[in-house]
Amino acid sequence: MAFRALSPASAPVVSDEEIRARDQARIAALRSQRGIWQRILLALALVGPGILVMVADNDAGGVMTYAETGATYGLHFYLPFLVLLAPVAYIVQEMTVRLGAVTRRGHAELIWGRYGPFWGAFSLVDLVIANGLTLVTEFIGITVGLGVFGVPPVWAAVLAVAVVAGVLLGLRYYTWERVALIIAAGNLVFVPLVLFAPPHWDAVVRAFGDWSVPGGLTPAFWFVVLANLGTTVAPWMLFFQQSSVVDKGLTVRDIRAGQIDTAVGVGVMLMVALAIVVLGATWIYGTPGAASLTIGQMLETLGARIGPWGERLFAAGLVEAGLIAAIAITASTSWAMGEALGWPKSLNLPPRVAWRFYLPGLLSAVLAAAVVLIPDAPLGFLNLTVQVVATIFMPAAMLFLLLLLNDREVMGEHVNRRWQNWAAGLIVAGLVAANGLYGWSIVFPHGWH
Repeated sequence: MAFRALSPASAPVVSDEEIRARDQARIAALRSQRGIWQRILLALALVGPGILVMVADNDAGGVMTYAETGATYGLHFYLPFLVLLAPVAYIVQEMTVRLGAVTRRGHAELIWGRYGPFWGAFSLVDLVIANGLTLVTEFIGITVGLGVFGVPPVWAAVLAVAVVAGVLLGLRYYTWERVALIIAAGNLVFVPLVLFAPPHWDAVVRAFGDWSVPGGLTPAFWFVVLANLGTTVAPWMLFFQQSSVVDKGLTVRDIRAGQIDTAVGVGVMLMVALAIVVLGATWIYGTPGAASLTIGQMLETLGARIGPWGERLFAAGLVEAGLIAAIAITASTSWAMGEALGWPKSLNLPPRVAWRFYLPGLLSAVLAAAVVLIPDAPLGFLNLTVQVVATIFMPAAMLFLLLLLNDREVMGEHVNRRWQNWAAGLIVAGLVAANGLYGWSIVFPHGWH
């Protein structure tokens, strides 16, 4: 198959392949050794892309969406709904592991090289727009969360951009991944929070047997359904994990480890998402005007119900969620632009050599931070809308993914099995149906009562 090659003028001066080869040699050395300690070190060396993509999926926008979902609709529909979405996330992201490990090319590069400039540009523009909008939600979460600790929005945005820029520019891939994983561990803060501010656990259990929708199938309900879908599967996740697999240097031999890595990430994502919905449903649902509360007002409500420590802990988790997602999404944008346009495309390259690689991610972060600081911007509405946009863009991204996973010239023996195609096809159909039902509910709002 034909792929666009880097032109001599844009070829990197410093080879990222040599750095990646050293990482691969280190993994090969660990694999050749025997002993429990070596097995543990090997497992730790191989994890990363799957956990990062799924934890970053619980981004600030996701945290706010889950909290609003619980506050508006309680427990009965969305707890089982989120459990059903967990295998959806795994099926989608596992395909990017195989695609990256087999081809050793990023998602944008494969689409551009396999289907030409028109579809390559189409997918790239979709991604850049979606990433930019999603980054806005991350800075919303960061500024609101740091505001609880008395940090003004301007300084919160500046600090967040500085951290994202420092991590992106100052670390090669392996160190970047380790630092990102350490930050991602903060996502678990919502689990002890829900345990220390316990709900009525019998009500949580009953929610799985009483799948009802308070208020009926209104346009607002379908809007929140789309928002929750957008927090579970989004276009940036496909591009991020595949590029991460490539930059990490994983090969066909590492596919199984990548699948386990992704499964662990899905488990963490689900546990945290359920905890946030339960918090919102337990402590905010039923409050007068709960459906229209901003995330800041929700934090204040939590503080009034479970104490200032609860408000601060939730706020800290919100800041972490925005930060880890901003780190992942800026890298996703830079990888995609580099792959599609024949620029340098690796975090292993120094900024002075690969400035064009780093520039798109940094610019997107700066622009997103600037949008959040616009006076009187409808940030709460914008957050849910961004998640819905991700759901609308997702079917097209999934179709490219399926085409590539069924292309024997690309994948060889690692093409999708029949059950994987059926599962992925059902996911695409579900996304299209959800989009259609939301549109139908807007046109015929009274037909759902």
